[in-house]
Parts: sequence; C-alpha cells; structure tokens
Amino acid sequence: MRSSVSPEGLQAWLAERVATHARLPVEQISPEVDLGRYGLDSVEAFAVCCEIEDHLDVSLDPALLWDHPTIDALSEYLLGTVLRGTGEQ
Repeated sequence: MRSSVSPEGLQAWLAERVATHARLPVEQISPEVDLGRYGLDSVEAFAVCCEIEDHLDVSLDPALLWDHPTIDALSEYLLGTVLRGTGEQ
C-alpha cells in the first residue's frame, strides 16, 4: 500500500474517516482545520489512528492526531515520515 499512496488520495481518505467519526458530511471537513473542532473525542481519535494503521500497514503512536492536529499536518507527517522513511515514527 505504501508505494501507491498519493498526497491527494491520502487527504481524501483521511477527510472521509474524520467525517465518519465526526458524523459530518465529508464536504464540511477542511484539511486546515484542527480536528478537535469537529468534536472528535479521544476514543474516536484512537479509532481513526487504528484505521490509518490498517489502511497503510504501519504502526503509529496513539497520540498521532493530537501531535498532527489537521489533515494537512497529518498527511504531511504520514507521507514524509512514516511512508517515505525520512524520520522517526
């Protein structure tokens, strides 16, 4: 899965996951908005993190969504650090 991930595709997938857990239409999810503003609690954030792990076949710190609180920041981290191996996970 790692080699086939595009920035646009990952952002769209992340927006869909956030929308599902926030119970909002995906059109209302902005890549620049702090994910906490969508009302995600720690359980839902953990669920999103688990879905990312399954989708990308990686292991992640459960605090990932708090450390990278927007879809832009999250996808940049995932693409640069985790999927391309340019730093620590």
